[in-house]
Amino acid sequence: MKNLSTVCILTGIALLLAALSLVLYNVHEDEQSGEQAQEILSVLHRDMDEIQALPQPTEETDYLKEYFPEYVEETEEALEEIAIRLDGSEYIGVIKISDIGIELPVMSEWSYPNLKIAPCRYRGSFQTGDLIIAGHNYRSHFGKIGDLSSGSEIIFTDVTGNEHHYYVMNIEQIAGTAVEKMEFGSGEEWDLTLFTCTLDGRSRVTVRALEVQNEE
Repeated sequence: MKNLSTVCILTGIALLLAALSLVLYNVHEDEQSGEQAQEILSVLHRDMDEIQALPQPTEETDYLKEYFPEYVEETEEALEEIAIRLDGSEYIGVIKISDIGIELPVMSEWSYPNLKIAPCRYRGSFQTGDLIIAGHNYRSHFGKIGDLSSGSEIIFTDVTGNEHHYYVMNIEQIAGTAVEKMEFGSGEEWDLTLFTCTLDGRSRVTVRALEVQNEE
């Protein structure tokens, strides 16, 4: 009986150590991803500033091709965003949410490896008013979007320097299998959607927002 108690105690200790190791690993990965995203953000801001400093064109796509051919590309689809290429990956802009203290680059293509670097476009476009951005649930990424409230401001700045202002209208949890509901919401009425996994990975914390047009 004594041996059984010892085994149970040792097993419990082993499980606690394993859980602690997992927590520490996740914290380290969170910090590492946050630092990497900020490094990319710094370079992205520099390149965006260079684009904005170019002579004003008569046709936007023509001047981008002429003055910035190395890492700014026009996509094949007419409504697709201009992207900046950094280290083999393309970025469509920067997302800033002051209420939760984040400012992050946004990658143009979604994938699990990409999510460890920065939030990614899941589908849609800011130009067509149906942009969906997925982010990892790191606290340095989208882990705190569930703390937003109705009226919180989200600013997305595209790589040409144009700011798009959105305001949160709804926050909900959607099952991970409900792909159609994630993509279309209630009748496609949202201009911007942000989402991230819950800690158990079964659901998606989903933020829906509407764009407010600049009166100018």
